[in-house]
Amino acid sequence: MKRVSYVLGMGLCLGFTPTAQAQWKPVERIDTYAVNGRTGIDLYRSIGEHGPKVSLGRTIAYTTFDLKWSRKYVPEGGGCRLASARPHLIIIYKLPKPSGPLPPETQRLWDKFIKGITAHERVHGEMILDMVKKIEATSIGLTVADDPGCKKIRQELTTRLAALSNEQRRKSREFDKVEMSDGGNVHRLILGLVNG
Repeated sequence: MKRVSYVLGMGLCLGFTPTAQAQWKPVERIDTYAVNGRTGIDLYRSIGEHGPKVSLGRTIAYTTFDLKWSRKYVPEGGGCRLASARPHLIIIYKLPKPSGPLPPETQRLWDKFIKGITAHERVHGEMILDMVKKIEATSIGLTVADDPGCKKIRQELTTRLAALSNEQRRKSREFDKVEMSDGGNVHRLILGLVNG
């Protein structure tokens, strides 16, 4: 199981076959944590107190995933070929949710805020999905010579997948940097919630 988090606040052009993609679909799951308050500023303070702990502090929301693979390695002519690689992907969004009803004006502010935060996190989810498609494309058909026990192919695959994973992380960090900079989308969403 591989679990990687891309955190709000912290901060490949291989094709894939439509047939292979049609055989699986990711599962998306939304987990929430409770926040309290009757005003936008109170809700934001509660996010700061109750938000998920990551790295150096707390965050508003984050996207993570659980990725497992069903792979079929086939010894061929003294080498080994990866005949199939089917992902089992769960994309998990962790988002804040008010613990009770909000006054109408605060509800309006919250709805706009959480809609924007959710959209931001879904971009991270799309980046994860794109990475998995690229992993699938680079995996299926991979062949390593002189590998009758199908051991070398696993090392080669790990090297290739690490590059794809690192690229996805870099893109995610760059996206967060833009979104959370002064005047960035997330920055504006926070100001809209806090200042009305």
